[in-house]
Amino acid sequence: MDEKSQLVKLSKENGEPSWLTKRRLAAQESISQLSMPKMEHFHSGDLNFNNSQENFGTDAMENEKVIEDFETNLIQFGTNTIQTNLSAEMADKGVVLIDLFDAFRDLPDFMHKYFMAEVIKGDENKLNAEHLAYLNSGVLLYLPKNVVLNDPIEIKLIQDSTKKLNWYQHLLIIADDNSSCRFLQHLTTVGQESNIANMMVEIIAKPGSHVEFSSVEELSSNTTFYFDRHAKIEKDAHVEWSIGLTNSCNTLGEIDSELIGEGSYANSQLISITDGEQKNFINNRVTNRGPHSTGLINQRGVLLDRSKLIFNGIGQIVHGAHGSKADQQNRVLMMSPDARGDANPLLLIDENDVIAAHAASVGPVDPIQMNYLMSRGIPYAQAQRLVIRGFLGAVLDALPDKDVRKKMIDILERKLINGQKYQTN
Repeated sequence: MDEKSQLVKLSKENGEPSWLTKRRLAAQESISQLSMPKMEHFHSGDLNFNNSQENFGTDAMENEKVIEDFETNLIQFGTNTIQTNLSAEMADKGVVLIDLFDAFRDLPDFMHKYFMAEVIKGDENKLNAEHLAYLNSGVLLYLPKNVVLNDPIEIKLIQDSTKKLNWYQHLLIIADDNSSCRFLQHLTTVGQESNIANMMVEIIAKPGSHVEFSSVEELSSNTTFYFDRHAKIEKDAHVEWSIGLTNSCNTLGEIDSELIGEGSYANSQLISITDGEQKNFINNRVTNRGPHSTGLINQRGVLLDRSKLIFNGIGQIVHGAHGSKADQQNRVLMMSPDARGDANPLLLIDENDVIAAHAASVGPVDPIQMNYLMSRGIPYAQAQRLVIRGFLGAVLDALPDKDVRKKMIDILERKLINGQKYQTN
């Protein structure tokens, strides 16, 4: 069976609307004509996304033993949603949190309007087209107008690498007028097979809404990870990104905040820790289009062993966005002479009445700090972790949710300990 027939079969089995089938087929046909995502200091040969394994279909639930009773609102294992658990508050207020394919079947007109239509397009590059063509997992979150949630929404997404199957996962968040929520996703991997994880997040923040999006990530070293996370932020809306890239895999990704409304606000905070032979290439972009909008970027990276990390911070203020602010910090801490790190700030300003600034630094750990801690009897490895924690504190302390902050710190600690073990081998 050729790829076109396989896509039609998959779409039919999922009960998808005809418009989605057509878009899948168009995306699949365009893959060979599109290039890889464009990013400063990244070349298509740096990472291998040409995995020839199975791209089609969904996986059956075979490893039930890996599923636990997590205290989360939704859990997906591979392509299967195995738990949805909305609180009484959320249900009473009309919050929708469902499997993406249930949304395609039950809300086809709504999904036609928003899914990969306003924020991310399937023809932007080769990996976006693959995502749309082979989509096999996802979640929809919808907040009705004026709904303000006191409790956070938490989901857990588990990559099933007990078998050969690439993971094309999509999260769509629609925050209607004046709604507000805190959202946390936790990414992990089960199994040792080599798979691609191609994951996208679309946030549409309508006027006056507020979304705090946090992600703590622990994908395995056998994964090759691509992510595209975009937000469309309308008048007086706020979106705050808090991303902990503590995966063990090679990663190519972009966070993009489009400030299209007057008074809109984006704060994009990211931490990345690399070890071993790991390579991470990250674009963090904020575009001020609306007047009196504010776009902030604060990203910090720590490199161990022979790893590589590229931070590109891009702040753009377009003509007409008067009274706006763009500020970014890109800082990289080198913990090994064999590592390579770059922090590349870029400001594109096409308006006069604005405030714009950037800062960047790449350097080794301060030996005075290490000597001070070790002179107090603290072992080298522990002293190194304390210095790193201090370096990351500017981002960690700014995280708005203390539970997210604690989870991120716990994962960071595990990642650092594992990286230090690698260094001593």
